[in-house]
Amino acid sequence: MMEDRKMLHAKKIAVLFPGVGYTFDRPLLYFAAKLAEKRGYEICRVSYGNFPKNMRGDAAKMQAAFDSAAAEAREILSDVDWGSYTEILFISKSIGTIVAAEFRKANGIRARSISYTPMRHTFLFAEGEGIMFHGTADPWEPDNAAVEEGCRRIGQPLYLFEGANHSLETGDVDTDIVNLRRVMKLTADFMDRPAGKRVAYA
Repeated sequence: MMEDRKMLHAKKIAVLFPGVGYTFDRPLLYFAAKLAEKRGYEICRVSYGNFPKNMRGDAAKMQAAFDSAAAEAREILSDVDWGSYTEILFISKSIGTIVAAEFRKANGIRARSISYTPMRHTFLFAEGEGIMFHGTADPWEPDNAAVEEGCRRIGQPLYLFEGANHSLETGDVDTDIVNLRRVMKLTADFMDRPAGKRVAYA
């Protein structure tokens, strides 16, 4: 069942798609949800799991993980009346960026998107209005050029964080706090921007 489906009269909904080990209580998704909630979005958290171990670099395991997460997302979101919302926002992390982009495209949903640490397969489906964040030392998606080119091709701004990993962390606490503040400022600015007003490629 879908979590947090309160405020059924709300006209704005923010749907969160987590990563493999990056859950809703981790900083990026936790604070993004807080920002959305403050702006009147109904919050829907899409939970999925049962991922294979040692997935990184294993194409078969990654495909199996995506297939499982996508199927669970479809089931969880099957009762959402998308037409009742004036604003739809997908907030996703890691493999969740692929799940969110595929779900949006497959169902023709006019959702804006905030994608934290997208992967190359995200760009098989990503389109429309959105922004993306990527660390230059991300071991899950080390091809920085592919991410930059993917964002350029679909016209979504990409914000790069030098030396940051798949959690957008560098290992230096002070740097990470500064970076998190910047990520959340950009996230909030995007939420506050009227739908349809695209951001220039960063």
